[in-house]
Amino acid sequence: MYGPFRPMIAVLACAVAIPGEAAFAHPTLDLKSASPGSFRAAVRVPHGCKGSSTVAIKLMVPEGIIGVKPAPKPGWTVATTKGAYAKTYDHFHGKKVSDGVKEIVWRGGPLLDEHFDEFIFTGFITSAFAGGDTVAIPIVQECEQGQVSWTELAAPGANPHDLKHPAPLLKITATPGAEKPAASALSVAKAWARATPGGAKVGAGYLEIVNATASADTLLSVVAPVAGRTEIHEMTHDGGVMKMRSLANGLDVPAGATVSLSPGGLHIMFLDLKQPLTAGQSFDVELTFKTAGKISVPVTIAAIGAAGPATPGHEHQH
Repeated sequence: MYGPFRPMIAVLACAVAIPGEAAFAHPTLDLKSASPGSFRAAVRVPHGCKGSSTVAIKLMVPEGIIGVKPAPKPGWTVATTKGAYAKTYDHFHGKKVSDGVKEIVWRGGPLLDEHFDEFIFTGFITSAFAGGDTVAIPIVQECEQGQVSWTELAAPGANPHDLKHPAPLLKITATPGAEKPAASALSVAKAWARATPGGAKVGAGYLEIVNATASADTLLSVVAPVAGRTEIHEMTHDGGVMKMRSLANGLDVPAGATVSLSPGGLHIMFLDLKQPLTAGQSFDVELTFKTAGKISVPVTIAAIGAAGPATPGHEHQH
């Protein structure tokens, strides 16, 4: 590790809500949020050090993220530093893990100041983090002339936009399926989507709406940052012919009922996708109900053609 700095949970989760392009003046993660389990992320490096070309990227792994593996990169060497964790963590199939990769260094290039590149790694988010936590992943960027340590965290009550060298942030969302509906309330759970092939402009999402209230409600609209627009669709079979129609007036949710959106039936269509939906990643959607108002939920992405949400951790190669 470099100096006395120890990775920690950032105190302002709202910092992650900044759109990726708006925060593109400094290294960021392409993955903005993830639930406990396996994940894949890339460090995006948009420029050098005051015009000087980048020759090394050093990533410090926060405590609580284990099983980290870097992806090799043509023209760069990659090295890892291993060490003991502060505690023992549960990994796959009941395996206990007490040590692993604590730092990654990609060295090579040079990556010119006017060029952009990504450095990919995978890992496993343990139960040390809860939904709503925000984790800082410090980066040190070495250049032909000088270096920049992207390690700053906003203090309580401070504006993260005022930081000169902010650390990339990852928001932790609740484990899929772990959501529990509150008594006498409307809630949304088990939200997931199928991965899409490159170039696809349409995707599908599914979830479960639990209306524990004594009054009917209506899902009016869904907004997703990954799509130009979204529609609520119903799929039916008529005389052996499959038909799909948009529910222009919304989806009714009867009082005391559970409405499931699943493959082959009701579903959400993500239209004009801005990027492919990649298995293992996640994004947030905002649902607007006639009575319950706006509800935001994380959507996990399962494999192409999956029949249901991925079991946390099992998209990891092991």
